[in-house]
Formats: sequence, C-alpha cells, structure tokens
Amino acid sequence: MIREITCICCPLGCRLQVEEEHPERVSGNSCPRGAQYGKNEVTDPRRTVTASVPVTGGALSMVSVKTSREIPKDRIFDCMEKIHALRVSAPVKIGDVLLSDCAGTGADIVATKTVDKMENGEEK
Repeated sequence: MIREITCICCPLGCRLQVEEEHPERVSGNSCPRGAQYGKNEVTDPRRTVTASVPVTGGALSMVSVKTSREIPKDRIFDCMEKIHALRVSAPVKIGDVLLSDCAGTGADIVATKTVDKMENGEEK
C-alpha cells in the first residue's frame, strides 16, 4: 500500500509517496531530507510537543514550553499529562529545563519564553 505524505522539512511541501511494506522506497521528494522524513513518518513518527505551563509569582501567568527533541507520536498523551501537572515559580528563563525526561521519552520540557518575577504585586 502506498501512503501519501506532505513533507514538512522545508517550505516546498513535496508530496511524498511511501510504500508501507518497503518504507525505504520513497518518491516525490526533491531532496534526501524528504526521503528520510517519509521513511521515518511511516516507521517511527515523531513530534515536538508544545504547550503552556502556569507560573506563580510571575509577570505573566503562563510560560510556553516545548520538548527538547521530538518524541514518539504514541507517547504524546503521556507527555501532555506530565506537562499539565507541572507548575513553576518565577523567574523562568528561556531554555530553563522545567521537567527532565518527560514521561520516560528522554526529552526535557524547556521554557521557550522568559517570565520575570511579578513587580509591585501586579501581573503585566
């Protein structure tokens, strides 16, 4: 069976055709990265997870976070459970590791924004 996938490695958005029985057989790609993406998407799909985490005592009430690397697609919900249970205190700096090895995936949860401590008792 042939699976059609849109490549997201670059802005071209090549329409890939990947043989599910032989995932190394990829067509429609304009570059080697597309062939590798197609193969990986059929054999071991992975995603970067993004979310927001509540911040106590911060100039903002939430901080955006992401996984430090792609995780297996079938582990996303496990990872999101851990992220939803997470609460952090200000200050938070961009790049801070807020949770190590999220749900046993090997990926850390890192802040993608800086949130300073609240000034004069007011959120911005």
